[in-house]
Amino acid sequence: MAAPTLGRRCGRVPRRARGAGGLLAAQCERGLFQEVFPAQSAEEQLPGLLEPGRPPLTAYCGFDPTADSLHVGHLLAVMALLHFQRAGHNVIAVVGGATARLGDPSGRERAREPLPAERVRAHARGLRAGLGRLFENHRELFWAAGGGRLGQAALLDNARWLGRQPLLGFLGGAGGRLRMGTLLSRQSCQARLRSPEGMSLAEFLYPALQAYDFLHLHRHHGCRIQLGGADQMGNIMSGYELVTKMTGTDVFGITVPLITSTTGDKLGKTAGNAVWLNRDKTSPFELYQFFVRQHDNIVEKYLKLFTFIPLEEIDHIMEMHAKEPEKWGPQKRLAAEVTKLVHGREGLESAKRCTKALYYSSVEALEAMSDQELQELFRQTPSAELMLEPGMNVLDLCRKANAIPDGPSGYQKITDGGVSINGIRVTDPETVLILGQHILKNGVSLLRIGKKNYYVIKWLQL
Repeated sequence: MAAPTLGRRCGRVPRRARGAGGLLAAQCERGLFQEVFPAQSAEEQLPGLLEPGRPPLTAYCGFDPTADSLHVGHLLAVMALLHFQRAGHNVIAVVGGATARLGDPSGRERAREPLPAERVRAHARGLRAGLGRLFENHRELFWAAGGGRLGQAALLDNARWLGRQPLLGFLGGAGGRLRMGTLLSRQSCQARLRSPEGMSLAEFLYPALQAYDFLHLHRHHGCRIQLGGADQMGNIMSGYELVTKMTGTDVFGITVPLITSTTGDKLGKTAGNAVWLNRDKTSPFELYQFFVRQHDNIVEKYLKLFTFIPLEEIDHIMEMHAKEPEKWGPQKRLAAEVTKLVHGREGLESAKRCTKALYYSSVEALEAMSDQELQELFRQTPSAELMLEPGMNVLDLCRKANAIPDGPSGYQKITDGGVSINGIRVTDPETVLILGQHILKNGVSLLRIGKKNYYVIKWLQL
């Protein structure tokens, strides 16, 4: 068998051709599909296989449970699965309960710390729950009734088959079809072999196990497409090689872009900059704020990647933004769409309540916040729990909350109009605190010092 040519990068599609070329052309234009592999057969066969009206294909993507939550860096791979599903194809999200025990060496300078088996199983449960929520929120909130066939979605764990695979059987079967030269030539492998730490056999065999995932899913679920981040192309090529050699069937790989920080670092747990999708790690408010703070030079790209908004509507959103940039229209729409997908309709409403309470001094929003939302808000801004004492005044409150300095300068901060409570400016430091005015009915006060410094006060035993 001739060696396959490398993947082909998706090019721009003329505006007049929007929607005319099926799933592949549409997602290449949005920028979600970055590279397809192998180039020649993908170009010759894949557009036709993915055209509307053809029998559904099955695509999969793997997610290793190195933590108990997905993060924003995983979300584009999930979006790719959802776009396949929206086009009527079937999708599989594979949680790597087995491969996480080895650790993917792709893009890493050193080996991962080994995870105990029980922790991997706990993480895997968290990822399955998170993936299930994303598929369910999409079906309920983003898939209109009568919109055609929504493909089936399955959640699997590769520990089910890799955990039962005898070592000699694996090495004699799949291991005999993968070439050492090819595995050694991968960029990630070369970089690690040249490093002082070197590369363990377990890490070296990681691409072989991921390739076996593709083979297993092809044999048992008819899977012909593997999706992954741009840093997964080497592993995808190994899967292609194994499946085609052992079955003779043409299969394909598609990569999605990596999401990076403003400094160019990949977003994720390893870099320490992960924005998590589980509420107990990153609240709906924090997720909303992450996207609403995106700069103008990136927000159009993110609208295409992270939402299902039609391209024509995105064009209109950006045209309106050019006329009224102070309204932050694209950023707010982006934040709302992503938060609703990740946390549902109630999660979006929660994020909006917290935003109104903290940044717009909305008393109504602050009073309507649940205990969970208040706790999430406490993570975002300085907070204090205080006892209301008889005769306690504004100056006492500010000092107990460590919001102003001691001495005359703190006193003057209040008299100069630099302090507000629940959105109402207070200029008399001796003003006695009043229930229902300075302290809301849910036992909370929002203290603002200057223009941007907020403090959330939770009153005890009222």
